[in-house]
Amino acid sequence: MKGKGRRYESSHPWLTFHLELSPRSPSLWVFLGEAASKIEHVARVPLKPDTANEFHRLYLAKGVMATTAIEGNTLSEKEVRDRLDGRLTLPRSREYLGKEVDNIAKACNAIVEREIAQDGGRLSPQVLKDYDRVVLDGLELAEGVVPGEVITSSFGVGTYRSAPPEDCEYLLEKLCSWLEGEGFVMPDRPELDLPLGIIRAILAHLYLAWIHPFGDGNGRTARLVEFHLLLRAGFPTPSAHLLSNHYNLTRTEYYRQLDSASRSGGDVIPFLLYAAQGLVDGLREQISGIQHQHLEFAWRDYVHEQIEGTSETTKRRRELVYGLSSLKHCQAKEILPSSALLAGLYGSKTMKTLTRDLNWLCEKGLVEKTAEGYRGKVELIMAFVPIRKANT
Repeated sequence: MKGKGRRYESSHPWLTFHLELSPRSPSLWVFLGEAASKIEHVARVPLKPDTANEFHRLYLAKGVMATTAIEGNTLSEKEVRDRLDGRLTLPRSREYLGKEVDNIAKACNAIVEREIAQDGGRLSPQVLKDYDRVVLDGLELAEGVVPGEVITSSFGVGTYRSAPPEDCEYLLEKLCSWLEGEGFVMPDRPELDLPLGIIRAILAHLYLAWIHPFGDGNGRTARLVEFHLLLRAGFPTPSAHLLSNHYNLTRTEYYRQLDSASRSGGDVIPFLLYAAQGLVDGLREQISGIQHQHLEFAWRDYVHEQIEGTSETTKRRRELVYGLSSLKHCQAKEILPSSALLAGLYGSKTMKTLTRDLNWLCEKGLVEKTAEGYRGKVELIMAFVPIRKANT
């Protein structure tokens, strides 16, 4: 049956399934370009397995917490991490919060496994229903809500009403056909694959929130589909959680943007701009964390080259440089209390030994002494700092 004459066309006229990618929003293209560039860099960055695993765990926890917190889950990021690691037992009255976290984590891990197996498949109404089923698995639900099944009566979320129930199946079919259609693929412009993939993921989220086809779990399902499509577009797993985290960090603005997009009659550009800017901010922070790890590895290698040997004195001096590298400035008397490792290494030594080691490291050029104290000269290995920044 064609869309003509369907109820949603009058009740939800913003469901146009149309995107006009015009130059009218240069800021959007700037953010999409920066996001695509940063994703390509993150995807190729080398990290030690333990460090990479920690990044995966950290951003899984952030993504899971964000996806559930937007819907009212009150577990902290630490509690979510403990839950994912099997270390959090909740009282019976709060166990449902843990179950919500378990469900999202299970869905995210399943999506990742399918992508690894290159078995992600095309979006279909059944895929969307399966996500909703996992989201609501084992939770107490309102009467009439069936996980993974389309609504049979209209309902509201705040002031927003779901699409007409009789149109929901049709709308899910139309949404999947649109997102999998030629409008998001430009074979002759491969450089646009990633920007278009980002747009597709955000629009999938937005349209599912607008249609609201399920009795519960619509927001969580929408964000899972967005995660799914970001992975398909080529996102590393930690980066694919950033949009959910952005929506949670800006929750009031998130709901305002959703409402504004529908009230505008379906103008999706402002929502795309809001999401793309948040994605870039998240990527900048993520890359900063990766750069910090790289700096630490490179600095340790350099220090080891400059202080060779296996004697007790040599090992102690290396650790002293490492300890000072994490501090901007530190007076001699403050150094040992700042590090349990250094306190142990110097435990049987006098202050004279610490002073002698500091002077030796200053002569070596690895440590600098100023009126504010001592600090490790990490800038020695920062070869490409802009000249103006280096001199300010």
